[in-house]
Amino acid sequence: RVLSRPFLRMVETARRFSRGETNLRLDERRNDEFGFLARFINRALDYVLTQQEELREALARVRRSEAALFREKERAEVTLHSIGDAVITTDGEGRIDYLNPVALRLTGWRAEEIGGRPIASLMRIVGEHSGEEIPHPVVQALCENRIVELPPHSVLLCADGHSFPIADSAAPIHDRRGRTIGAVMVFHDVTYARRLERELSYHASHDALTGLCNRRQFELVLEQALQDAVSGGREHALCYLDLDQFKVVNDTCGHGAGDELLRQLAARLSAKVRESDMLARLGGDEFGVLLYGCTPRRAYAIAEELRNVIREFRFSRREHRFQVGASIGVVAINSGSGSVAELLSAADVACYAAKERGRNRVHVYQTDDHELQERRGEMRLVSRINRALQEGRFRLFVQDTAGLSDDARPGYRELLVRLVDRDGGLLLPMSFIPAAERYGLMPSVDRWVVANACRLLVEESARDSEGIWAINLSGQSVCDEAFLEYVMHTVRESGVAPQRLCFEITETATITNLGHATRFMNVMHGMGCRFALDDFGSGLSSFCYLKQLPVDYLKIDGAFVRDMAEDPIDYAMVEAINRIGHVMGIRTIAEFVEDEAALNALRGLGVDYAQGYWIAEPHPMAADDAVAATRVPGRC
Repeated sequence: RVLSRPFLRMVETARRFSRGETNLRLDERRNDEFGFLARFINRALDYVLTQQEELREALARVRRSEAALFREKERAEVTLHSIGDAVITTDGEGRIDYLNPVALRLTGWRAEEIGGRPIASLMRIVGEHSGEEIPHPVVQALCENRIVELPPHSVLLCADGHSFPIADSAAPIHDRRGRTIGAVMVFHDVTYARRLERELSYHASHDALTGLCNRRQFELVLEQALQDAVSGGREHALCYLDLDQFKVVNDTCGHGAGDELLRQLAARLSAKVRESDMLARLGGDEFGVLLYGCTPRRAYAIAEELRNVIREFRFSRREHRFQVGASIGVVAINSGSGSVAELLSAADVACYAAKERGRNRVHVYQTDDHELQERRGEMRLVSRINRALQEGRFRLFVQDTAGLSDDARPGYRELLVRLVDRDGGLLLPMSFIPAAERYGLMPSVDRWVVANACRLLVEESARDSEGIWAINLSGQSVCDEAFLEYVMHTVRESGVAPQRLCFEITETATITNLGHATRFMNVMHGMGCRFALDDFGSGLSSFCYLKQLPVDYLKIDGAFVRDMAEDPIDYAMVEAINRIGHVMGIRTIAEFVEDEAALNALRGLGVDYAQGYWIAEPHPMAADDAVAATRVPGRC
């Protein structure tokens, strides 16, 4: 009993400790074996408590890690479910172990069907244009341990037979030690992007109205044909078509009708050219045809066929029925053809030659053709004119007149334009104005003249407040409604006195464009500007129209003035023009006065002003120029 009591207390303490009474301890005060045993058991209980606490902390850490991993897993799964790209993961052998919903939708697979199967056997990738199989990016990523991207224009072929273009990348997955344990493939369907890309490419290379290739694409293909001719020794041909009488359709029925005519005509021409050839709309009513493997003789025959197709075409619009023609220039493409720009220039020149020879015909370019060489010279001159306009390389000169009658107002001065070449030389109007008129550049030149004349006249007004300054205008400018608006705006904004401005228009330009000329003259005359009819007397119908126009000055054609002292017919013409002008209250100016005899004859007839090299030569106009002297004292 003495031995069992301490032992039973130890057993009871252990039992209660196991039930959770962890603060219980045995009495260690005894100095016998039971005291030693009590101390040993108490240390054991303390150790158990310590281990339990560490275990609880370890379990807590595990639970927290599990919770964090679960959250990350949930976040990753939600992310993979939510992103727009398809995601497929594999193990280290390339067997599929996960697909997100987008991947399932794009491929048409079911997860339970493909889990654990090799990805390369289920997904084949080929080139869109070649159809050749492309190495699978997942296999490459696993083998080469790097990120792999698909080349452009790749197509995914699924096991069920359907396919679509994709953009793709694959990357290896590593564990903590850097070992490759799998791969992830991310891809998306680029069907819409490819379609949009094709549409943009089509619109960039095709004409929206006709569906034909546009000028940009045509020039690229022409460059390739030229390189082929140079390197391969083959011969091709270029046809440049410009429709005749197309403007009549636009003017009669509007631009909508013109557009429809171009569409119908483009379809007819497309059906006529060979499949190997290229037909393009170069702009407006101009077309180009590239004939591959074609001699000039054969090209001429094809051009004639195209001309006949156009000639036989009839276009109907409401009650109107139109027939158009085409002027066609043909140029050979061979090893000596030069650049694309030179080819197009030669074809354009040949086309223009066809127009000048009567329209609705074919003209083949020949390097020794004198007329075509002149046209090419004009086109080079047009380039110089354009550069001069861009760089402001024009100068105004002024030529004075002499007053011959007692009541002649002082100071009628004509402004003349000169082109300053890059080497500093001056080009006279007769050198560049015909080309500018032929290629529609005169409105731009006239704008420059009007703007600079108004500016200089405002500066000049401090010294000369009464003189009349005459500005020459082309028929093209007079017919341009936008030019009229420009002149009105410029005159108002410059502050120049309108009554000091006189616009000179040739008699021919006025009669040819009578409606436009009458409107221009009436509007500007209403602002206070004056008008002179230049080269008057060259047309028999001149006098009929004179009463309809607000004319202040008649400039008698110099062809009559030059020899009037010796030629009685010329003298009579000058006399008649001067008399009719005075009857109508219009002052007269005789041009090309080159000697004293002509000057005296004009004075005897009572002509108001004389102009010519005998009176004064043109000189540069600048704000600090002195008023030029003339050969007639007191009459300038």
